Amino acid sequence: MELLNQLRFFTSLDAIAVSYLLLSWMVLGYIIESPPKSRVSTSVIMADYRRKWMVQMITRQPRIFDAAVLDTLRQGTAFFGSACLIAIGGGLAAISNTERLRGVAQDLTIDVPEIIWEMKILLALILITSAFLKFIWANRLFGYCGVVMASVPNEIDAAETLPRAKKAGELNIAAARAFNRGLRGIYFALGALGWFLGPIGLLITTTMTVFILVRREFASASREVLLQDET
Repeated sequence: MELLNQLRFFTSLDAIAVSYLLLSWMVLGYIIESPPKSRVSTSVIMADYRRKWMVQMITRQPRIFDAAVLDTLRQGTAFFGSACLIAIGGGLAAISNTERLRGVAQDLTIDVPEIIWEMKILLALILITSAFLKFIWANRLFGYCGVVMASVPNEIDAAETLPRAKKAGELNIAAARAFNRGLRGIYFALGALGWFLGPIGLLITTTMTVFILVRREFASASREVLLQDET
């Protein structure tokens, strides 16, 4: 009975704001990965460059440069994965410390039950956990890519050379896709923190997150550079 009494603070506007955040997260991810041909995303443009990279790798002897670039990409996934793990631990500690949550609510003069605060933290944790899993998978895929790259014969004319290089390119693209999904998860987790300011705050921060991601994928200066004619 007490739980139901506390849940009355979770209003229909809260439900709308949370649904808006989760729907934006999923729909925007789909649009970025499967954009219209008339306006491709930066991620799709970079996927083409990754394919070209693996083809060019065939001609480099030795392939130290390619290994160094791949190692840098893999280190990035490890860094963000570690950061997410720390954030998850901090979020779980905050949920378990109800006294601290009550103190925060009093400092902000917000009369909201502890369970609502826990739900708000849990929403951000769900997104961060998803990002963590994506970063771990990206790290593994970059490892697969490295193994396939190492299996590419040194002889350019060998029958296996180009097919294996193309396989490495597709694995690299899959790893980058998982990495980008992890980054979007972090973006929306930060947007989810707006819920602490109420449902209106969550709607505003979610809209800001969508705007930032759309701009960076479809209207950024770096995208224009990538699309410049090279002739």
